Amino acid sequence: MEIRKAERRDLQALLDIYNYEVEHGVATLDLQPKDLAQWELWFDAHNVENHPLLAAETDGHVAGYASLSDYREKEAYKSTVELSVYIAPGDRRKGVATALMEAILAEARRDERTHTVVSVITAGNEASVRLHKRFGFVFCGTIREVGMKFGRYLDIENYSLTV
Repeated sequence: MEIRKAERRDLQALLDIYNYEVEHGVATLDLQPKDLAQWELWFDAHNVENHPLLAAETDGHVAGYASLSDYREKEAYKSTVELSVYIAPGDRRKGVATALMEAILAEARRDERTHTVVSVITAGNEASVRLHKRFGFVFCGTIREVGMKFGRYLDIENYSLTV
């Protein structure tokens, strides 16, 4: 497996991984799949400033990605980033998430502009919770019934790590 900076040639694979979760899971609370034009805007907001976007490539295909994005728009939040890690369904439970998490946190630690990494996890995603705890993230609280997907209200759990 190779962890590398995501490239424009990865766009469709990254979009497919994300849209799978939109349509089948609750790791994102987006309800409608993104299109390529929307995903290009998202892509262009990464690998600039303290917002890296990394891809995991295995056997010639993108198996997952990790990104650090704006946490909030207000200037005082610039040193805080929000972490996202998404893995293709066929590549889960193969160490891809762990490798991406290790690499993206190393990027955060190297960047003096980054102080805190925040992760918002939909309640019940125990694999994600275990991954975050393994890397030292601290539970910061639950917001109850904040989103509705697949006909039910979902809670989110907030985690943070000072790098």
